[in-house]
Amino acid sequence: MGDTPLSVVGIGADGWAGLPQTSRDALCAAEVLLGGPRQLDLLPAEVAGERREWPSPLVPALPGILGELDGRRTTVLASGDPMFFGIGATLARLAGPERLRVLPHPSSVSLACARLGWGSEQVRVLSVVGRPLDALRRALAPGARLVVLSAGAGSPAQIAALLTGAGWGGSRLTVLERLGAGDERILTGTAAGWRGDCDPLNVVAVECVADDGLRPPGETPGLPDDAYEHDGQLTKREIRAVTLARLAPRPGELLWDVGAGSGSIGIEWLRAHPACRAIAVESRPERADRVARNAAALGVPGLRVVIGRAPDALAGLPQPDVIFVGGGLTRAGVLDACLGALRPGGRLVANAVTVQTEAMLAASHAEHGGDLVRLQVARAEPLGPATAGAGFHGWRPAMPVTIWTYEKGDAP
Repeated sequence: MGDTPLSVVGIGADGWAGLPQTSRDALCAAEVLLGGPRQLDLLPAEVAGERREWPSPLVPALPGILGELDGRRTTVLASGDPMFFGIGATLARLAGPERLRVLPHPSSVSLACARLGWGSEQVRVLSVVGRPLDALRRALAPGARLVVLSAGAGSPAQIAALLTGAGWGGSRLTVLERLGAGDERILTGTAAGWRGDCDPLNVVAVECVADDGLRPPGETPGLPDDAYEHDGQLTKREIRAVTLARLAPRPGELLWDVGAGSGSIGIEWLRAHPACRAIAVESRPERADRVARNAAALGVPGLRVVIGRAPDALAGLPQPDVIFVGGGLTRAGVLDACLGALRPGGRLVANAVTVQTEAMLAASHAEHGGDLVRLQVARAEPLGPATAGAGFHGWRPAMPVTIWTYEKGDAP
């Protein structure tokens, strides 16, 4: 894609008047100016370079555009800070950071925090630009402050509807329109009472307030079983917490959840860190649909769901860093396929309830090494009718679960 230097200039709603001289010089010196229609329209006539609007879709076209323009002085226009949810990082990845000269403008988040008196380090920033709205659910917590980058005029109402439906209708919303422009406007209200149209150029600030009686999910693995829609195929809370500890999520790692059932393992893996990735493999379509619904409800709609039966359904999937096998262990070839797909140094955790699957894990432990544990949980429950009214309880044990944990490369 060439080696000609590429300037990337951030511009705000205040347009040319808000740019420092270095940014103006870069724009005036450009032979070609690339940007969206709104950014290009902010430039005065004295910026004489050829103006080109981005095509749609943009990212697939970028290598060809950069190759075509190699050798010409090119400047890219971006909203605010190009390296903050902007095109700057994409250009750095494609062209190389050494080619870029980035001249940022204050981001809309910085301007919003300045207007609200919020410390930028105390807010969580999310975007609904090309991203599922349900991802906001993961960030909802009593007292949390969110700044949401809007996808357009309809985003504030959509965010308000999501908050209200999720039990956060009392949350305070502040919509900040055209930040930095002469006609900047700030609107406030609650999610439940939100009404009115907004300018397409807006960000939404949220101060989270839970409705009475709402029990928001915690941050650690082992969410209550009733947080999930399920048909009984669910790794129960205590076993799930231990299983996630064994899987040990790390930022950026990819998990295969094989035999996903209700999707709880993949979902809590994704909730561990925003950079975690997961693929849930489930053979029954109605369960796969349920996995997707649970992921959306718990704020991780990025969970990829593959409908199919392992091991065949595993072919062609991206190589995993970690694999959890919660179902289908007795099917021929499943465990071998998972062990073969795992990258060197990767981790595999498999749970067994039946005698047959427990025997398979014992044999795998003898052959490959790793760690084998057996867990049993008992819950206090009222005793039978003979003691009705006496208030007596006894321990009712659940079926024991055997967990095999293996790191590829362990010696037998």
